[in-house]
Amino acid sequence: MHYPLSEKYNTPALMAKIMGPNPLKLEEELLLGHRIPAGATVCDLGSGQGLTSVFLAKEYGFKVYAADLWSDPEENRAFFAEMGLSGEQIVPVKADALDLPFARAFFDAVVSTDSYNYFGRDAAFLDDHLLPFVKPGGLIYITVPGMKRDCHNSLPPELLLSWTPEQLDYLHDADYWADIVNRCKGARVLCVSPMESNEEVWADWLRQENPYAIGDRRSMEAGGGRYLNFIKIVLQKLDS
Repeated sequence: MHYPLSEKYNTPALMAKIMGPNPLKLEEELLLGHRIPAGATVCDLGSGQGLTSVFLAKEYGFKVYAADLWSDPEENRAFFAEMGLSGEQIVPVKADALDLPFARAFFDAVVSTDSYNYFGRDAAFLDDHLLPFVKPGGLIYITVPGMKRDCHNSLPPELLLSWTPEQLDYLHDADYWADIVNRCKGARVLCVSPMESNEEVWADWLRQENPYAIGDRRSMEAGGGRYLNFIKIVLQKLDS
């Protein structure tokens, strides 16, 4: 597919900030035809170094809270200022996904790009840790790295060139994720489906000289990508 919004950010300096397969292209596909209202207050959950948060603020006009446990809020704040965004448009927050520091029903929507698989595999996560902070009727858009078909009982040797079985346990297929999110009591599942973005987003990542990207090249150059994909998940919080 084409990525007209993401291509605006295709510079060496900005691509050096990505922490995995190109999150902007993933986010652009994830939000095609989205139903988040204009001017919404949005949580970018697992925002990393803030590139996806900038994308949400600049390209969609949302008021964004960039929530991440591992990044430095002050470094992100400086980056946001460099990108021409004010504190009224985007706010960096150091936050654990299991203990979010926000008021109840604070967000119109949550967007999580390439991070939800680290904390959301517990079926209780949505009801116990995320939905309380979303307004009734609010939307949750998630994209996770996954497998075309779960193969944990017989992992392909190509994948084991770069990742351990423990690391690969964070990757699952659409059926796995459908089972997880359909156990949620407080939201309606609107979509769980494979995404088109895979080769393009991986190619952008593997061009980086990040040591993690270099390590991932072994599996991908051996053909490991044929087992992998990304998965789109969309939910809407129930009104009551």
